[in-house]
Amino acid sequence: MHGFLSFRKFFTPELIHVVFWIGIGVCVLRGITMMATASVYHQAMGIVDGLIVLFVGPVIVRVVCEILMAVFQMHESITRDRV
Repeated sequence: MHGFLSFRKFFTPELIHVVFWIGIGVCVLRGITMMATASVYHQAMGIVDGLIVLFVGPVIVRVVCEILMAVFQMHESITRDRV
């Protein structure tokens, strides 16, 4: 608790995990919604777009979250070496 209150331990890495799962959920729901809407209006391109969002979206969310985590890990290693 002391490390958290004195800013020695970051809150953001835990927050990034939450953002990751929310992002995955949004991609899955949006992809399914796009495909359902496209099938109602008989648009083949909308179904393809929904599949892209469904499968590529989570990969992009993962890459962005990993980049953010790498920044925080670099900061931790720099501050660990300095102390």
